[in-house]
Amino acid sequence: MPQGNRTVQYLVTFAVCLASVTTGTLLSWTTSAIPKLNDNETIIHISREQISWLAAMGSPGFISGSLASRYISDRFGRRATILSSAIPATVATILVIATSNVWLLYFLRFLWGIAVGMVVTVSTIYLAEISDKDIRGSLTISSRFMFNFGNFLMLAIGPFVTYDVLNYLLLALPITFFIACWFIPETPYYILKEGKVNEARKVLMQLRNYSDEKELEDELERMRQDVKKETLRSSSMKELITGRQYRKAVIICTGIKISQMLSGSVVIQHYFGLILKDSKINLDLATASIIFGAVRFLSGIASSQLADRVGRRPLLIISYIGTGLSLALCGAYFFCLEILKIDLQTISPYGVLAFVGIILSVILSTLGFNSLIYVIPAEMFPMNVKSVAMTYLNIFGGLSNFAIIKLYQQMINQFGLFGVFALFTVVSIAGGIFSYLTVPETKGKSLREILVLLQGTAYDETAVNLNMKVANELKADEAKEV
Repeated sequence: MPQGNRTVQYLVTFAVCLASVTTGTLLSWTTSAIPKLNDNETIIHISREQISWLAAMGSPGFISGSLASRYISDRFGRRATILSSAIPATVATILVIATSNVWLLYFLRFLWGIAVGMVVTVSTIYLAEISDKDIRGSLTISSRFMFNFGNFLMLAIGPFVTYDVLNYLLLALPITFFIACWFIPETPYYILKEGKVNEARKVLMQLRNYSDEKELEDELERMRQDVKKETLRSSSMKELITGRQYRKAVIICTGIKISQMLSGSVVIQHYFGLILKDSKINLDLATASIIFGAVRFLSGIASSQLADRVGRRPLLIISYIGTGLSLALCGAYFFCLEILKIDLQTISPYGVLAFVGIILSVILSTLGFNSLIYVIPAEMFPMNVKSVAMTYLNIFGGLSNFAIIKLYQQMINQFGLFGVFALFTVVSIAGGIFSYLTVPETKGKSLREILVLLQGTAYDETAVNLNMKVANELKADEAKEV
């Protein structure tokens, strides 16, 4: 298709990305708020143990949001799920403005987690289902780099305003994305799943502006067959776990998720200010926060371009190995500081190496696995188990996230920064090896081609029976239309 025919796809993607900006900002609230709370810059008195609970409470909310999004997206549609995520985001933002109670801070973090879980779960599915295959990676990752832009906004503004002003500024975000997303269409795949062929035809034409009627009908027919084929399969969690045709995708996505969670990026995001303080690095926190947010955002933009040019597989491998080496640089500094106990005055000038290591790890992880973790699952699972699979991965990630964030302070007390960063280094390099051994390239392939690549003979064995069922179902639908 000519590039000019994709204007609506880009506009719709921008609207969805406003939801990602909002959730990115809300998730990064702890990065700016925790130093203020820790240094008693607010009327809220909170201990480090309570801070660890505050940082971790977003994860149970994320899990709840993922579970809710699975039901809402399958029952009411992808668009409705994105719109409904504005409700917990708005309620929690009003609460953070009004409260000085630590327990309410826990609750509002839970509500923000629900909003993040809903948007993260459904936005990649939505964008994968509305986009052409050769720009699918770019559009899907764009939600991730706009998420990073939300992080950047929080990190760029947070250090320069008071705690109360910071919270008031958040209120406009969920309202803005709700208004923008009100005008986006439902995905043609979901509409076909509901049996509304004529409506799907209109939406497909709206999204892609076909100049050739035959091209439109051919694409619609292909989608109808794919949707019928996948909806005739079981869509339960049992099907996902026991179906051998999904096994490779489950193993790949679980492995990538584990290595992403334990690579340090989540901990660094939430505890960036405290890590700088504990590492005795002589660097202004406001300046460091702006640099941290800016490189994440700029790396996210580059990632959206590289995913469709370089490919998913090379980006995963290089980003994991590169992140491991960058974190090893941090580990070397902390080894000298904590194990060798070199005098602080002597080692302090070299603290910049630890900061450089953190920034390099942020750049490489954002270019690769931290962005692709939201793209690859949306490509690897068929429609019948896609929502189940995304929910499973988000629940697994949420539980891991909660454990890592909550236990970070205990790990620091037990092993020090050197031990923690050594763990991050080992896991990152292991993630690169795992990606090299298991992850196939999906760049430029249609969703059907990816399924054939992953499922192999298992896909072919079920195709004959499904095609017969699909033919009968399509004839029945045509009879109803007549």
